[in-house]
Amino acid sequence: MDINFNKNEDHNKLLLSDLKRRLATVKLGGGKKRIEKLHEKGKLSARERIDYLLDKNSKSIEIGAFAGEDMYKEHGGCPSGGVVVKIGYIKGKQCIVVANDPTVKAGAWFPITGKKNLRAQEIAIENKLPIIYLVDSAGVYLPMQDEIFPDKEHFGRIFRNNAVMSSMGITQIAAVMGSCVAGGAYLPIMSDEALIVDKTGSIFLAGSYLVKAAIGETIDNETLGGATTHCEISGVTDYKAKDDKDALDTIKNIVDKIGDFDKAGYNRAASAKPKESPEDIYGILPKSRAEQYDMYEIINRLVDNSEFEEYKAGYGQTIITGYARIDGWAVGIVANQRKLVKTKKGEMQFGGVIYNDSADKATRFIANCNQKKIPLVFLQDVTGFMVGSKSEHSGIIKDGAKMVNAVSNSVVPKFTIVIGNSYGAGNYAMCGKAYDPRLIVAWPSAELAVMSGNSAAKVLLQIETAALKKQGETITKEKEEELYKKIKDRYDNQVSPYYAAARLWTDAIIDPLDTRTWISMGIEAANHAPIEKPFNLGVLQV
Repeated sequence: MDINFNKNEDHNKLLLSDLKRRLATVKLGGGKKRIEKLHEKGKLSARERIDYLLDKNSKSIEIGAFAGEDMYKEHGGCPSGGVVVKIGYIKGKQCIVVANDPTVKAGAWFPITGKKNLRAQEIAIENKLPIIYLVDSAGVYLPMQDEIFPDKEHFGRIFRNNAVMSSMGITQIAAVMGSCVAGGAYLPIMSDEALIVDKTGSIFLAGSYLVKAAIGETIDNETLGGATTHCEISGVTDYKAKDDKDALDTIKNIVDKIGDFDKAGYNRAASAKPKESPEDIYGILPKSRAEQYDMYEIINRLVDNSEFEEYKAGYGQTIITGYARIDGWAVGIVANQRKLVKTKKGEMQFGGVIYNDSADKATRFIANCNQKKIPLVFLQDVTGFMVGSKSEHSGIIKDGAKMVNAVSNSVVPKFTIVIGNSYGAGNYAMCGKAYDPRLIVAWPSAELAVMSGNSAAKVLLQIETAALKKQGETITKEKEEELYKKIKDRYDNQVSPYYAAARLWTDAIIDPLDTRTWISMGIEAANHAPIEKPFNLGVLQV
């Protein structure tokens, strides 16, 4: 081991330690005191409900844990977007579970709450996964109603998706375990089956205070919309549970009887661990995003038996393409090579940059994977496409467009791991969020932005100093350095993986050692949904 390996390892393990610390805070939701108040009412927290529902000692992955991170500070914050989403197993069946967190503003819906719920439903729709809703919400957060209520991707889209999933035969089960008011009342009732917990669950379009104000009727909330009312009088709900655990046990029994699903038929063999130690990743991945490293070393620590069958090995070397297995699943890997490479013509190509030949190779490989029905895994550490007269005259825009076309029209499931840089059009070509990866996650080392902090700060500095000079200000070297630091600090905050995760540009920030689990569970989920259309590149300029 060399000194750089040890320095890299120390740095990456510090990033991992920070990730674990942040996750521990997020998991407290609205705080320990609010969780204790729930317990006093005989209720479980959102995470306790999910943990009880999922099979013991089984794997699970959490979507959007950092949603809302450092957002809505003027409103007291919204940890995890006020809702917990996990993909896991109930009676051995893979499901997605969505649980409102009543410790965060009584489970009220912020704009990011709506976005996260829609992401959960999108995953269910794409993969035809059963979805379980554990409802405990005060409805739309009224101070921000204009950002959550009327638009296509706002609150109402949730119920539209309920209806669409029902028509697709995707199982939806809802348990009302607390408040369920106003428009939110439609979610459980538009599900296939609805449960309600006695004395703590309630469903109504308007609560007792609003009923009194609107029509003058005096009535208490339990009589208005409690478990007895909806199970014995209105018939709105299907099952009455005595407490949280009883409701969750009922859900387990319902899921246990769901029939098998049609398979997409992705190839899977017996799983094997990588021969090369995955823990070496911490030492291989450099401390600086500008430093180079060999992506083959990362691949060998992610794939079964460290076996990788490379496609077009000597051509377009700044993108690595090839076949492997991850936890037994056959995958096609498209990865950015991060070290300087020398072409057969003796030319040097920068690592992390997409050149004409590498874009052409990736396009062909993506088409091959679609032809063979092999899921795609993108390992991103990309600074963008090559610029300059030579690239422009060689048609880099056309070659880049071909790659983007192939990624856009791919019909096999795609999974994206942001390892390092994810800049500009490179993010698009390597299947960023806009290109419908089934799951997209980042390592703590990731950066997502139009360009690097250094490059952006230099551009922005030129603009800002020019504006100040026009106003008659004298810009000293010290003033320029001060401005540069201020701009770079602001931009660096925005390229952080936590900034991206807060806005759900990625589904999670993960320990690199969990990458195999995410890809394996993702392909297992995708296997629920047979491919329904052929691969077609449309009008592709060859």
